[in-house]
Amino acid sequence: MAKKVAWLKVGGEHIVQDLQEAGEKLGRAGTEIILDFSSVRRIDPAALRGLEKLAVIAEEKAVRIELQGVNVTVYKVLKLARLASRFSFANREAQSQANKEESCHAESSTR
Repeated sequence: MAKKVAWLKVGGEHIVQDLQEAGEKLGRAGTEIILDFSSVRRIDPAALRGLEKLAVIAEEKAVRIELQGVNVTVYKVLKLARLASRFSFANREAQSQANKEESCHAESSTR
């Protein structure tokens, strides 16, 4: 069966609703989701819960969710909430920048 890819822009004040819509699309067999987070500057606890629910659905259906345009701040929050490993990221810049900052902090704390 061919996989369908759905693209959805997430942002503004409607992040939770956008994530619920993504979950509904993910519910259809064989659909992978690409979420555009380029307009998301911060992420609140409700959005984190929405992402966690979305990750659970994706794992149950064995499909992949890709987050695009995630800024470093949002990536760090996802990592601290232990959600980053449950998604794939299209822009490695935020991930690599966060990893560089973590290694710098680790070096300074060992001194």
